[in-house]
Amino acid sequence: MGIPANLHNEKVLLRQVARHDEKAFKALFETYQARLYHYIIHIIKSREAAEEMVIDVFLKIWQQRETLHEIESFDAYLFRIAFNKSVDFLRRAARNPEIRDLIWQEIQLAGDLPSDAPVLIKEYEGKLNEAIGLLPPQQQLVFRLSREKNFSHSDIAKKLQLSKNTVNNHISTSLRFIRAYLAHFMSLLFLFIGLY
Repeated sequence: MGIPANLHNEKVLLRQVARHDEKAFKALFETYQARLYHYIIHIIKSREAAEEMVIDVFLKIWQQRETLHEIESFDAYLFRIAFNKSVDFLRRAARNPEIRDLIWQEIQLAGDLPSDAPVLIKEYEGKLNEAIGLLPPQQQLVFRLSREKNFSHSDIAKKLQLSKNTVNNHISTSLRFIRAYLAHFMSLLFLFIGLY
């Protein structure tokens, strides 16, 4: 019993890529691109980030092309790189509110939430309120006026008879504290959603 044709073709392709053959690399990319994209988006839930990550994975393959002939299972190798990059992305997202919010919006738009997402969302909101409740009274008031009442920094300064600079400092200090407080919880939440 010989080597299956597709596996044989893959080995030939990998040897060609290892010899810096760009056409072979393009063929490899076209063979795996769609599967890799669907695999990554299942983990990270962000279309834009998944598209970029497919490019990143293949960039890494190209950079390490000279070792490709040593790989027993290219499929496993490729998807392991994708998995590691996806988990790294989720960890970064848990620490970066802009990335986190972007992913959260995409999850909601796609309707791709796990069945117990409402429990997780409620738990997150509880943790957020807990973090805000731990702020010093004036910081807490400034933060709530900004985030819950949508007051501008100037309006808060006038209302509380503070300088605009003090308001800015209170909000940035509050955000740093809240992010630090929620970081661990968000890591768990995003890993759970990502690996669901």
